[in-house]
Amino acid sequence: MTPSHQRRLLTTLILSALLAGCTSNPAAVSATGVGGKTSETVAKGTTKLIGGPLIPDVAVALGPSVSYPLESLVYWGLYVGAVYLILDPLAPNWDIQEAQFPENHVHFSLKMKRFYAGGAGEARVIFHRRAKEMMRAGGFKNYQVVEYSEGMASSVLGSQRTAEGVVRFI
Repeated sequence: MTPSHQRRLLTTLILSALLAGCTSNPAAVSATGVGGKTSETVAKGTTKLIGGPLIPDVAVALGPSVSYPLESLVYWGLYVGAVYLILDPLAPNWDIQEAQFPENHVHFSLKMKRFYAGGAGEARVIFHRRAKEMMRAGGFKNYQVVEYSEGMASSVLGSQRTAEGVVRFI
């Protein structure tokens, strides 16, 4: 699991825990304190922790006429968090691995994210973009594509687009 996935998972878990801990405040009650002084204390209701609900049965009021059950908000938050972790819209769509070969040849291996929302037809564009970046960084004037192929790698979790190619820097 990458550090960005770990941060997102931790954030989702913290937000879920905070939402699960929300509850309505009990009403303040007058009581006589030590030395006969009157003080405001909070009435504490007994809550059964074992076998009781994890999310209290309260409604979150968003306005004077709009309220939603806390349980629905927590569950929808978890659904959205899970979808965000799986799709990961801010991560790059393609993972590029490079291998240097003799005589200024470089092999590129591209793998697309398994679950994606767009970018399925951009393998060749990314291949050429990376080849141009390496050409400029290496001080070469041009490059030639020696071989290039695209395919699909299938597995139990679904298919994954792949592309491979070799370029020669001139």
